[in-house]
Amino acid sequence: MCPTVAERHSLARPAPSKIRILTAGCIGIFVELYDNGIFGFMATALAIVFVPGNGGTGSLIFVFSGYAISFFVRPFGAVVFGVLGDRYGRQRMLVAVILLISIATAGVGALPPYSAISVAAPILLILLRVVQGFSVGGEAAGAMTFLAEHSPEGRRGFNTSLAQIASFAALLVGTLLAYAMSPWLTAARIHAGGFGTWAWRIPFLVALPFGLIGWYIRRSLDDTPNFQKLKQEGGLAKNPLKEAFSSSRHRRAMLLALFVPMMNGSGYYVLFTYMPTFLHGKKIGFTLGTALVVTASSLVAICIAIPIMGALSDRIGRKRVIAWSAVAMIVAAIPCYALLVTGREHLAILGACIMAVVFAGHTAVLHILIVELFPTRIRYSAYGLGYNISSALFGGTAPLLMTWLISATGNVYMPAFYAVITAACTLAAVLTVTDSAHLPLRNE
Repeated sequence: MCPTVAERHSLARPAPSKIRILTAGCIGIFVELYDNGIFGFMATALAIVFVPGNGGTGSLIFVFSGYAISFFVRPFGAVVFGVLGDRYGRQRMLVAVILLISIATAGVGALPPYSAISVAAPILLILLRVVQGFSVGGEAAGAMTFLAEHSPEGRRGFNTSLAQIASFAALLVGTLLAYAMSPWLTAARIHAGGFGTWAWRIPFLVALPFGLIGWYIRRSLDDTPNFQKLKQEGGLAKNPLKEAFSSSRHRRAMLLALFVPMMNGSGYYVLFTYMPTFLHGKKIGFTLGTALVVTASSLVAICIAIPIMGALSDRIGRKRVIAWSAVAMIVAAIPCYALLVTGREHLAILGACIMAVVFAGHTAVLHILIVELFPTRIRYSAYGLGYNISSALFGGTAPLLMTWLISATGNVYMPAFYAVITAACTLAAVLTVTDSAHLPLRNE
């Protein structure tokens, strides 16, 4: 049989370098997490610009409600992109996803303020978050699947952990941009006119060039060897999600994909995204600049620790690394928050960095563990659905929940309690996992 035009083009295309493959997988994660991070870091400014109340608790709760709503759209995006990714290829979906994410993020930076278009401003802000949430639903599972299926045996943990470095590097970039803008992010500066009126827009608009670079890199690559082999053998699933639910083994794996990431809610979404708002609040009293310095320090610490944990998981297994990370978080969370709430910058940095290193054992290994739970036929769909439901329930709601709980109770240790509870749930779930670190990816 003669090859099609697309197949001839693919055959003529030189094999991509390892660096290009890793970059393609990581850059979408960077854009996704950059958006989530910058929305959290700029929450106070967004509350001032788009919501009546001049950035008070009520306005802030509205902004974090929009943040949470976008997470509940993620499972729908995971289903759509996951099914299409298992039927037509990972690479195609990753190209579409990165465009949607970057356009929605840049759109926030282009929105007129409440003073110009009244109630339409907060409505449009929420709609853009919904678009972003839908597209992000297809990013993490697709990118991690792409990297894992391209990785050689014995390197899957390390290679996929690099995407997590990209995610926290994105938060670091967002933190530094927010820090640079922080003198202009007060209600007085925003309402005074001049540079302060639009300075908050810059971090959002930066997402567009990031996204275009990622789109260019991704569109030039072929799909993964696992997917191409399955396609050549005629083994692609016609309805991967239905197939996932029809097997008790796959249903159990999807439950693990939902519960093992619970610690991610207290780690990523509380320890990093919510941290500047927490430290800048009236209870702690840091300036926004100091709060961002503390967060940036912890991001540097986790970026150093992640590849070490990823490589360690290739040697001793995913289960052990995640389990010990959960145990360490249960022990360390409350003492570390005690350092944070002292109001002393150096102690806050120490507490945040300790928790960052502890959390690295979870975040570096979580995604490859989930990838290895599923066969190629349904991997994108099943992984995406379980993980994004978990993110919606325990991650996206966390900043809103913490803001409300601290306001209602006056107890600044609420994030620490949340960290302990979610880490305990992750520990209970991961102990039931059969470790596949030293086995080939399932391709049946």
